[in-house]
Amino acid sequence: MATAQAIIDGTVIDVADARISITDEGLLRGDGVFEVIRLYGGRPYGMQEHLERMQRSANSLRLPFDIVAVAADAAALIAAGEPADAMLRLLVTRGGRRIGIVEAVPALPDTIALQTVTYTPTRVLDGVKSLSYGANMLATRIAREHGADEALLVTPHGRVLEGPTTSFFYVLDGALRTPPLSDRILDSITRRALLAITDAQERVTTQDDLALASEAFLASSAREVHPVHAIDGVGLAQAPGPLSAAAATAMRAHIAAELDRPPAQ
Repeated sequence: MATAQAIIDGTVIDVADARISITDEGLLRGDGVFEVIRLYGGRPYGMQEHLERMQRSANSLRLPFDIVAVAADAAALIAAGEPADAMLRLLVTRGGRRIGIVEAVPALPDTIALQTVTYTPTRVLDGVKSLSYGANMLATRIAREHGADEALLVTPHGRVLEGPTTSFFYVLDGALRTPPLSDRILDSITRRALLAITDAQERVTTQDDLALASEAFLASSAREVHPVHAIDGVGLAQAPGPLSAAAATAMRAHIAAELDRPPAQ
């Protein structure tokens, strides 16, 4: 899949030629929605789920959204490229632009270290995957300033939430756990799949629990299951441990089964 193509409002063009107005409030105010879909050999995983979440995000922002047009944009951009592993980023802005970009899958280390970063969720944006990601990106930079690879967001009261762009899973007392949606984290497509295909259960998670965890991983479309070897400078017993490895195997099998499923008529 070529990484130098984009689509704007239904027209496939080279990324270098892609333009939006500098008055678009998606640029000026981060007012818009987005999704990032993993492509495997040019085939999208979870496309319908991503589009439906994008629709919900747009509804929450009172943003006009044409799911049929966005789906058609995605299909046209995928068809225009060579089949390969890649990431498809879809955006709709307040200025009325529908944008799609094909990006390379990020290169990641085998395991990562996390640093907790204090973060207060914005209630009005609960469940919304908006373009306003400045705080999330800052959290990652703060974590790296502490020598870690990625941030783990924790409320001022010590409730563990998620990564800036990922869900967080951990093993406590031999059981796979993840913070609950009721703590105002994103309803991740990968998180939802892992809850369905593993024995993982939601559990209110505190910062004190992290010191007792024997395994942990981040989960997302780009990372699938990404083992964690340390949190706040303290090493975990195993990375990946047996439950993390089993979750990774189950996720890969789930993705393969979904990709082999005939498209809905």
